[in-house]
Amino acid sequence: MANSPTHYIPIVTTLFACWFAPQLFRRWAEKRPAPHLFWWGVGVVSYAVGTTTEALTTLIGWHAPLFRLWYISGAFLGGAPLAQGTAYLLLSRRNANRTTFALLAAVAVATVCLLLSPIDLALVQPHRLSGEVLVWKWVPVFAPFINTYALIMLAGGAALSAWRYRGVPGRANRVAGNVAITVGAILPGIGGAFTRYGHVEVLYVTECLGLILIYLGYRLNTAPGEVLLPAAAGGG
Repeated sequence: MANSPTHYIPIVTTLFACWFAPQLFRRWAEKRPAPHLFWWGVGVVSYAVGTTTEALTTLIGWHAPLFRLWYISGAFLGGAPLAQGTAYLLLSRRNANRTTFALLAAVAVATVCLLLSPIDLALVQPHRLSGEVLVWKWVPVFAPFINTYALIMLAGGAALSAWRYRGVPGRANRVAGNVAITVGAILPGIGGAFTRYGHVEVLYVTECLGLILIYLGYRLNTAPGEVLLPAAAGGG
């Protein structure tokens, strides 16, 4: 099957993520310890790793290491690090640390299982990524649990912030910014659902749009004289 223009979208997404991530880490360096900024930076780096594997698959074809890295960075990590940044804004430091430990443990177990699973090479498509090639069909079961947590924390935290700021004078940018983050957090999940039916191209589009919206939310929530509030009504 020939590549379509859609297959090259991950290249754009990767370049955008590589431009966005340093901004978050610079902000973290200025505000340390600021764990929410650190985790947001890690989240965008993870985003870039996932889209890089997609871009390379388009350019050089399917390879097992690329597939496994794609699955780990997308299905198991995905929005989880971004969500963990929100956890440090919504929860007490102690409870946020607990969720970090639980999340990392879940990702570690899922990753080991993914790495150990054989691959059915008969199901491999030259320039398309799909979890269908895994012989151990139960491995993808980890993803919904991790991603549901990420969606609730990231999209839910942003939506909560938008609600809290509604009608507050001078905070219309915070409302718009958190709405953008909410939608940006949801879109890749929609795309990921389509990959289960072989439509990985939908994921490529939603990943790009999602990251652009998250960046827009970041910018709207950052204004002269204001603290950073990326996804929740907490301190920056």
